[in-house]
Amino acid sequence: MDLFDIGTAKKREAQAPLAWRMRPRTLDEVAGQKHVIGAGSPLRLAIEKDQLHSLVFYGPPGTGKTSIARIIAAMTNSHFEYMQAVTAGVGDIRKVAADARERLKYYHQATILFVDEIHRFNKSQQDVLLPFVEDGTLILIGATTENPLYEINSALLSRMKLYILEALQPGDLLEIINRALEDP
Repeated sequence: MDLFDIGTAKKREAQAPLAWRMRPRTLDEVAGQKHVIGAGSPLRLAIEKDQLHSLVFYGPPGTGKTSIARIIAAMTNSHFEYMQAVTAGVGDIRKVAADARERLKYYHQATILFVDEIHRFNKSQQDVLLPFVEDGTLILIGATTENPLYEINSALLSRMKLYILEALQPGDLLEIINRALEDP
């Protein structure tokens, strides 16, 4: 990074879409979802201790699934990989897993694989994830708007914890609106 990168990064941040600038940067900034990530909750404690487990966030659009995953990435010492299920294939999964295995072996660093819209993975793609989740090569975080009991194969789901995110309440939306109004 040099002097010019710093200026460019600040300019890019200032010109980013409002929705991107309003994304929460800490767990405390996440609107709603206190039942999942509030102070003293099991998931929050696991994140703070950097002892994360594989999990699925299930809830309607706009409830913070992706934002929470990005915050987890920033709060842990794990390497973070992002994958969209609609564009990823088995080869992509195997490459991430192979890199994760090497990273774990040589650097003792865990890898979090975040799969957005995990319900769009077909059965064979989900089956490829299974051994890597089982042996700890990957910590899998999936996000879905579809019921995971029907959309994620039972073998994979049985190795993950399910967190249900709820639709934002009017007070949560007001908090987001006020934050947006204060944005320069």
